Amino acid sequence: MSRSESAKPAPPAPVYGVMAEFDTPAGILEAAEFLRDRGYTRCDAFTPFPVHGLDSALEIPGSKVPWIILGGAAIGGSAGLLMQWWMSAVDYPLRIAGKPFFSFPAFVPVTFELTVLLSAFSAVLGMLVLNGLPRLYHPAFKHPRWHRATDDGFFLVIESRDPKFRVDSARRFLEEAGGKHVEVLED
Repeated sequence: MSRSESAKPAPPAPVYGVMAEFDTPAGILEAAEFLRDRGYTRCDAFTPFPVHGLDSALEIPGSKVPWIILGGAAIGGSAGLLMQWWMSAVDYPLRIAGKPFFSFPAFVPVTFELTVLLSAFSAVLGMLVLNGLPRLYHPAFKHPRWHRATDDGFFLVIESRDPKFRVDSARRFLEEAGGKHVEVLED
């Protein structure tokens, strides 16, 4: 077998999606609505600041973080109250000046503090987990103009996980929507 026969070309890298840059917040909002109307469901946007209406244009569902916070608050409050009840009324009861073993007004400060503490922890951890953070790499980082995403660039990507995704049609739709610097992103 000759050297040229054994050297096979590397298979093409898997495609993450097609990404385009837009000049204005209104431009990316119109493009997101344009893609939504064409049936694309797996799109994402990267903007330097929140763009009002972009989440509804991309049909992003509401956040689950408030429910996680409620769960953390309920666990914190219940744990604080249960801990104090157990220590004061069951484990080591002390009768002081005829006061009851379970005195709710005395238990309010610790219960409140544990409610706030666990809701804050659950808010931070829930946000990190649901956002997939910390994420040290994203295929969008390969876009040659990605450095503008935190300054004045508005980027929209159609992900290859979309059922309607085809590289050529995604590129064409982004160009029709007013996108510039349209690039195919490798995973």
